[in-house]
Amino acid sequence: MKKEKKGIVILGSTGSIGVSTLSVVRQNPDKYRIIGLSCHNNISLLLDQIENFSPTVVSVSDEKAPELRQMLRDRHLSPRVLVGLAGHIEMARQTDASMVVAAMVGAAGIEPVMAAISEGKTIALANKESLVMAGSLLISEAERSNVQILPIDSEHNAIFQSLRDENSAHLDHITLTASGGPFRTLPRSDFKNITLEAALNHPNWDMGRKITIDSATMMNKCLEIIEAKWLFRLQADQIRVLIHPQSIVHSMVTFKDASTICQMGTPDMRIPIAYCLGYPDRIPSGSPFLDLAEIGTLTFEKPDLEKFPSLKMAYEVLALGGGSPAALNGANEVLVDQFLNGHIPFNRIFEVLSDLVYRLTDLKMRRQADEFAFLFEIRHVADALSADKWGRDFVTQAS
Repeated sequence: MKKEKKGIVILGSTGSIGVSTLSVVRQNPDKYRIIGLSCHNNISLLLDQIENFSPTVVSVSDEKAPELRQMLRDRHLSPRVLVGLAGHIEMARQTDASMVVAAMVGAAGIEPVMAAISEGKTIALANKESLVMAGSLLISEAERSNVQILPIDSEHNAIFQSLRDENSAHLDHITLTASGGPFRTLPRSDFKNITLEAALNHPNWDMGRKITIDSATMMNKCLEIIEAKWLFRLQADQIRVLIHPQSIVHSMVTFKDASTICQMGTPDMRIPIAYCLGYPDRIPSGSPFLDLAEIGTLTFEKPDLEKFPSLKMAYEVLALGGGSPAALNGANEVLVDQFLNGHIPFNRIFEVLSDLVYRLTDLKMRRQADEFAFLFEIRHVADALSADKWGRDFVTQAS
């Protein structure tokens, strides 16, 4: 009996994760059908994707909707067009889809992800900001709705694979690996001279601009520490980071008997994406197979916390709790945008984020938390969004 194709919605289909997801779908045409695609601005690529995968519904930003509708008419294509955040949320609820690939970048992804969970969809999660902003809420809702969250991030996917079928009580700690980005060996004194071109030149991974800058500041690893806490129900002191420049060992778990298990593969996001799409089975990813003899040497080193203070911030905001991680994430999004647009130097990102963590700590110590309750306790998505806005406003005031 022929198995019915799995219906998939991709939120953020024109970004690097969305494009890689469609590449995996193309490798497995008998297994999947694309129900919906969404993007913010890249209408030309979205149009190509519509022609190639024939979704029944698409969602775009308000300002791009008229242009897309005209282009669809010109090419005699007829998917239903949804608009803005409300459109992304409706897209996530599509009844014909059993899986939602959450690949939107930034805080904008949290409400569509929550909507998909409430509808009982399996979540293939690349939008780490959802867990950073409201991890306790998202995980609680997933448990209430009996929804499985499958991590796409290579590090969390590696942890997920390494823990498969293991008793969680056997775990001692996990280690997230990090490439160290383009400035791993650059002296801290030279950070003030870093150019945008240099920051976007990642040595191993081909990612979107925002995530690439987060890798250069190692803020991506800060967010991944927070994400790992919620995904794997860990204490902060069970999460460690190790620099691994080759990006072959994607992360590892260590058990109470001192056994360590890791997942390895080429630095290709199609591998973790294929694992999520096929789970619990394995499907072709299209990635080249790993050749360790050709690679020859794998190296590891401790992170330099003075050069990359963003790593320490993860543990600091987790200790503060509540919306503090959301505030840090919101501030970082604004700062990255400012750097991408040439408004601030690279090292200013560290300075403002350090000031923000100091301010949060001061608010809590001075018992001023009542005035900013959302910064220290998240009860609703609205609290996470308020904390996110507080972080963004902090950057504006610091400018």
